[in-house]
Formats: sequence, C-alpha cells, structure tokens
Amino acid sequence: MHFKTITSITTLALVLNGCAGMSETQQGSAQGALLGASAGAIIGVLAGDGKGAAIGAGVGAGVGAAAGYAWSKRMEEQKRQMQASTAGTDIRVSRTQDNRLKVDIPSDHSFDSGRAEIKNNMRPVLDSFADSMMQNPNTMINIIGHTDDSGNDAINNPLSVDRAASTRDYLVWRGVPSNRFSIEGYGSYEPVVANTSARNRARNRRVEIFVFEQQ
Repeated sequence: MHFKTITSITTLALVLNGCAGMSETQQGSAQGALLGASAGAIIGVLAGDGKGAAIGAGVGAGVGAAAGYAWSKRMEEQKRQMQASTAGTDIRVSRTQDNRLKVDIPSDHSFDSGRAEIKNNMRPVLDSFADSMMQNPNTMINIIGHTDDSGNDAINNPLSVDRAASTRDYLVWRGVPSNRFSIEGYGSYEPVVANTSARNRARNRRVEIFVFEQQ
C-alpha cells in the first residue's frame, strides 16, 4: 500500500511537470497541491498506515493548494508591467514560490555605499511601481533593505532599515497609501553573492520589494 501511494505521488509530479500550458495561477495551485500531497503521504507512511498515507495525501493536497498568497490575473499583469518598465536593466522581477511579486533593485539603481538616499535613476522605476500599486489597491507591499559587509552591524543594520524606509517614503510621496507598507532591514546577513569584490558588494547593496495579495 505504501508503494502504491508513493507511486501515485510520483505520477502526480510527472503530470505537473508537463503542465506547461497552465496559467501561472493554475501552476501555483498545482505545485502547492503536489507539495501538500507529498507531505501528507509521508506523514501517513511514517505512521505505518497505508490508508493513512492515502488520506494524508488528499488532505495535504487541499491544504497545499491554499498555501501562500493569491496569484491572480492582476498579479500577473503587475509582473508584466514591471518587467516591461525595467527591461534592459539589471533589476530582476520575479514570482516567488509563495506567490509574491519580487522586484530586486541592486545598487546600480538604488544606493551608494554607506548611503540611504535613493539614486536618481531609481526614481523612474519607483514611479512605474507606484502607478502599478495605485491601479491595484488590494495589494500589500513589504520592502527589505540590505547592505554589503563593509562596516559592522552597528552601521549596517540601521542603514538597511533606512534604505527600506527611503524607498517606502518615495512611494508614499508618489501616492501609495502608507498603511499598505511594511519595512525591514537585514543588514549584511543575506548576501546574494560573496562579498569578495566591489562588483559583488554592489549586488548585495540592494532593496527588495515584495507585493502580495492575501488568499
């Protein structure tokens, strides 16, 4: 019975891998269902009950499909808008595994070393972002600031928060309501590359903007 359950889950994984024609919304739900089914089945197997594994897979699939945030047509459209407005730059726009829209803005467009004031060439990007947020009033925004490893925590931790705050303040000035924002600063603790060169440090000196809709 355990073998049958695991075989069923493997079959489900193969089916989902072939769902290239699905919309992003459908893919997100399907992937969540697979992860939930796998987790539920494993719990059942560990409990030593084949029937429990099958039931666990079904329950897990339902929970998995509902996990994370909503990814709607509105979110897809915002992603396309931001990708179009940042085309040709090193700004990365992506969808996260938990269905958030992520805009990753490195220092070439965001901040000089040791500073929290946004650069002039970041403003057009934030202007487009603000327009998109105004057209989608049900979304929330989380902004996370980062630094490279220059300096110590006493400098980097508040600096990362200040960078997130500067980004928020500009967007609020552009008309996005302040109650839609939350901000955080991670200092130098989440580099995307090793801080081994000036170029790498510039990549780590960044701000990340996450947009999401609640389920």
